[in-house]
Amino acid sequence: MIVQRRAVSAVLAASALLLTAGCSSDAGGSSGASASASPSRTAAQSSPAAEETPPAKGTVKVVRTVAEGLNTPWGLAPLPEGGLLVASRDEGTITRVDTETGEKTELGEVPGVSAAGEGGLLGLALSPDYASDRMVYAYFTSASDNRVVRMIYDPARPAGDQLGAPDTVFKGIPKGMIHNGGRIAFGPDRLLYVGTGESGDRGLAQDKKSLGGKILRLTAEGEPAPGNPFPDSPVYSYGHRNVQGLAWDSKQRLFAAEFGQDTWDELNAIVPGADYGWPTAEGKSEDTKFRNPTAQWHTDDASPSGIAYAEGSVWMAGLKGQRLWRVPLKGTAASADPQAFLRGEYGRLRTVVSAGGDKLWVTTSNTDGRGDPEQGDDRILELQVS
Repeated sequence: MIVQRRAVSAVLAASALLLTAGCSSDAGGSSGASASASPSRTAAQSSPAAEETPPAKGTVKVVRTVAEGLNTPWGLAPLPEGGLLVASRDEGTITRVDTETGEKTELGEVPGVSAAGEGGLLGLALSPDYASDRMVYAYFTSASDNRVVRMIYDPARPAGDQLGAPDTVFKGIPKGMIHNGGRIAFGPDRLLYVGTGESGDRGLAQDKKSLGGKILRLTAEGEPAPGNPFPDSPVYSYGHRNVQGLAWDSKQRLFAAEFGQDTWDELNAIVPGADYGWPTAEGKSEDTKFRNPTAQWHTDDASPSGIAYAEGSVWMAGLKGQRLWRVPLKGTAASADPQAFLRGEYGRLRTVVSAGGDKLWVTTSNTDGRGDPEQGDDRILELQVS
């Protein structure tokens, strides 16, 4: 793959909130895709007329490179005391990055990680009570499944020995060489949301008894969250192919990004209990039993991974598309066509998190076996957006 690079160098209760939020094979799946086709938005859920709408067009400025020399970075978690935790998919390690100096300190290796294909050490999230419990949650592929664990982070210990023994919070998520999902995040309701993939077994996405191809909603201890749409089940939404991004807007509505197969990648507004169509539907469908995406892209233009919300828009990283997408919102609908930034300038983009206000942190993903790494890869970038 030819990569054009720079020439110079992120309920309260289910009855109180409507938390609202579907994957392209990053490996290819492009036989039916058209790189020349433009992204499209769909007529998604209605939104309050009084809700403020961001400008149709935005801007992105690369402020600086925060860190370089990272190997297969995947999960990214900002620390309240400053700095970023970064998960290495293939090495199974967690590293702290000083956002002022770029200095890297390895916390340690997470035991039990079995990295192969798209699996390994994936998403990271901090406990809602991190200030008192110092718990770091991680999603990883083991020898038998995908699972979520939590570990105490003790920065007073020597580098390489700062992670406590992992406590398994949730296990049994199907694993495969592809479609392992992996994004985790605590929502505004202090509950844990987990994006999973169907591991290449398409039928799992529609099976509500399977954990594959779902968004799960759990307590911090790994139990099905109170108020979930299906009794005694962790399943929050289903019919997903490979959920790779989770983010909430300023009104506490949930959005998720996922890979399509040959035609459409999706950004979805998540509704509890809703069916997002895979494998019957990919992208927008005329079948009213499926929830249509907020926006969709041809797979050559996106292959989305992480998403974040800032300045009235969802910002979505593209792997195969090698760009950052801006989706301005009005309610849960796209208020204008998605806009692309950083086309090919930094190669594959994996994770996006809010750095506060109009700032984002974005990781590249050129050392993941599908990119074309250059000197300094992989990196964390700081962006200013509007």
